[in-house]
Amino acid sequence: MSALWNQDTAQKAAQGQAIGKWSVTGLSIDTRSLQVGDLFVPLKDVRDGHDFIPLAFEKGAGAVLSERPIADVPALIVDDTLEALRHLAIAARRRSPAKRIAVTGSVGKTSVKEMIAHICRSFGNTHASIKSYNNHWGVPLTLAGMAKNTKYGVFEIGMNHEGELSDLTKIVRPDIAVITNVAPAHLAHFNSVTDIAHAKAEILEGLVEGGVAILPRDSEYYDLLAKSAKRVSSFGWHEDADIRILETQLSDVGSTSIISVFGRRVEMVLPLAGQHWVENSACALLVAHHARLDLDKTLNTLKNMHKISGRGDVISLLIRGKAVTLIDESYNANPKSMAAAIATLGLYTGRKIAVLGDMLELGKDEILLHKNLLETLKNADVDQVICCGPRMKTLYDILAKSMQAGWSENANSCLVDLEKTLQHNDTIMIKGSNASGLGRLVMVLSKHKVDAKIQGDMSNVL
Repeated sequence: MSALWNQDTAQKAAQGQAIGKWSVTGLSIDTRSLQVGDLFVPLKDVRDGHDFIPLAFEKGAGAVLSERPIADVPALIVDDTLEALRHLAIAARRRSPAKRIAVTGSVGKTSVKEMIAHICRSFGNTHASIKSYNNHWGVPLTLAGMAKNTKYGVFEIGMNHEGELSDLTKIVRPDIAVITNVAPAHLAHFNSVTDIAHAKAEILEGLVEGGVAILPRDSEYYDLLAKSAKRVSSFGWHEDADIRILETQLSDVGSTSIISVFGRRVEMVLPLAGQHWVENSACALLVAHHARLDLDKTLNTLKNMHKISGRGDVISLLIRGKAVTLIDESYNANPKSMAAAIATLGLYTGRKIAVLGDMLELGKDEILLHKNLLETLKNADVDQVICCGPRMKTLYDILAKSMQAGWSENANSCLVDLEKTLQHNDTIMIKGSNASGLGRLVMVLSKHKVDAKIQGDMSNVL
């Protein structure tokens, strides 16, 4: 693997003082995931990352950034490690000819980012955010790890307060900036969804000259967003969308849709279930168009788009001799993404069970937003609902008795209710905000994958 940074290039970029001669092939802020040859970047949070510098070297770090004096080990001494990381990110951007694509949105930004990266990889060397590294350290960490010969860089940028996107997009300086949608998420930090729309529009401030904004044409905030960019292109169901979804046939294994791409009718086949994936794909197709990627090859690439853990991954389980299908939607939740996940559950045949955890950071209307899921559950013909957390208790109390399969304060107790409820050929969908703990429930259930060694009862509780 070729060197990403060495003592000279890093010293010049980060404006620090190099100690020794060294080169690194990656970056890490966490010794638990650090790879041999990485540059360890100690950040300050609950713990001061500098305390882990000795462990980083034990695990094979090629060098470290440090605000503390270091002798006789490969290092770059800087005044502020986060600021140095930002300088490395900007230098990485300037030295690479990569076309940069930045993605934000209230819902689906990670899924769309993964879809765009999947497409780009079939056309050339692609560098993309891992997991949901989309915050004040995740974005510069991702960009600083971009190699000089990268052809496409795909970056997820998130926010939960005003001004955050404005700062991060100016580091990335995207050629293409995507807003997937605007929905009630992080309302605890904003007065209204309109304020969220203004905050999302900040991603357009960083566009390079001639760059294009990719916007959701069906959004009631489309005009507000469009005012923030000189060049706009849109996707969705709307008759004025550049890439317009004309019709779609949904099933529990995917979809087949007819799409108009700037007036050209094409068929799009996806192996991912749910209307939201059709809309995500229309967005990704529009990005591919503006990146000048061949449409036919792009459509073929989408046919083998992989499922994403925590965002609709489908897992076959065998529990006490009962064959069960698990839809893992456990990575975070807000009203829009929760409704999409419930609607996808409705595509399945047989008995359908929704396991729902609290949706957090919704502000003063959080109770109403939880209760509003009732109609979505009814429309999807969900048979049984298990709720977890105090906010979901308000939804549970208004469910029909026939739908109530248990409420619990936490994910541990939720497992007991699920065990009592399960029948052969059930389909379970699990979703909640990360802090609701339902991701741990998925981990326990996943021990019963049909190809796993551990099968049988559910005695392994959380």
